[in-house]
Amino acid sequence: MASPSSQFLFSLLCLALLSLPHIVSSIGINYGQVANNLPPPKNVIPLLKSVGATKVKLYDADPQALRAFSGSGFELTVALGNEYLAQMTDPNKAQAWVKENVQAYLPNTKIVAIVVGNEVLTSNQSALTAALFPAMQGIHGALVDCGLNKQIFVTTAHSLAILDVSYPPSATSFRRDLLSSLTPILDFHVKTGSPILINAYPFFAYEENPKHVSLDFVLFQPNQGFTDPGSNFHYDNMLFAQVDAVYHALDAVGISYKKVPIVVSETGWPSNGDPQEVGATCDNARKYNGNLIKMMMSKKMRTPIRPECDLTIFVFALFNENMKPGPTSERNYGLFKPDGTPVYSLGIKTSSTHTSGSSNSTGGSGSSSGGNTGGSSGGGGIYPPVTDNPSPDYMSISSAGGKGRFVECVLFFFFLLCIIKLRL
Repeated sequence: MASPSSQFLFSLLCLALLSLPHIVSSIGINYGQVANNLPPPKNVIPLLKSVGATKVKLYDADPQALRAFSGSGFELTVALGNEYLAQMTDPNKAQAWVKENVQAYLPNTKIVAIVVGNEVLTSNQSALTAALFPAMQGIHGALVDCGLNKQIFVTTAHSLAILDVSYPPSATSFRRDLLSSLTPILDFHVKTGSPILINAYPFFAYEENPKHVSLDFVLFQPNQGFTDPGSNFHYDNMLFAQVDAVYHALDAVGISYKKVPIVVSETGWPSNGDPQEVGATCDNARKYNGNLIKMMMSKKMRTPIRPECDLTIFVFALFNENMKPGPTSERNYGLFKPDGTPVYSLGIKTSSTHTSGSSNSTGGSGSSSGGNTGGSSGGGGIYPPVTDNPSPDYMSISSAGGKGRFVECVLFFFFLLCIIKLRL
């Protein structure tokens, strides 16, 4: 029988275990600024915190925004627009861009990724496609020259149109006409440990075929789901099926690409749309974004085909942006209105004050995409480069001092166990 002192030490150990920081999946938000009525960047930080975001993707390298996030703790992804790709094939211009738009803000602003171009391979612009990979190489080379390649990765964002089919996931492969352009990029991901970014919108699938696509299935509502006949994996939401379709496509290209992680650089649902945009309603947007964010806050996000990899997602987007071109939905993806009030309740508690000065208990959603690209554009992820480990740490620790505190707890447990063993 253990001595009283041993029982006391064991109680301390249990108490210490309960004090471990809570680990949640990382929540990313796309912050676009294609509008003439948005608050200054310094005022968006409370809004981001109110929805539990820890990662932010910009659609450019806006100096005002980069300064505003200095010392905020947010991990930032910056983007290089398609219009700059041709210039970045020049090493001198690539280095000048990195020094001016990235290095100048370090280390106070935590820039962790650069997204070079957006949905280029499906743009049907041969000049852009030809410039994409050299531009990625140019930016990465500039990071190497500046000694920043170990802390900042380079990637690009793709639409799901890079796939030949997306259903069922096990039958998916990349479009053959894109393989000659895509394969060097995938090799680049393997070499540098960077993820592949995809913009995935179940909304578009439902809009195109509402009679045959279950609304509950796309909105993360309770449903029967479906079992993929090729893999026997069961899916209860479309987003995970879309992600696994890309994983299947990677596997189909070659075994070396199994280590390439996927980041959902954009996903969201519009709260308003034109009459023909079926499903673009405030209630559907509330369910999609609310259910998704609550899932990310409450559990690890892992798809059936990659149960060892935590999926990081960037919700599209922070604000409704009134100057975006295209259908009405494009201006209504935002979680917040320009005055900082939620478009609708997400059903999650907030701890921040909005830009308008009022304190709210729920977050919101609508349409936004920064930069010069259209609707489903974006991308960014904030994860340490992965080279040998196929299961990178995509988790963030919610308490201050996160990783350091974790190490301290492990050492403390080891110390207690040694004492208990000696006392028994």
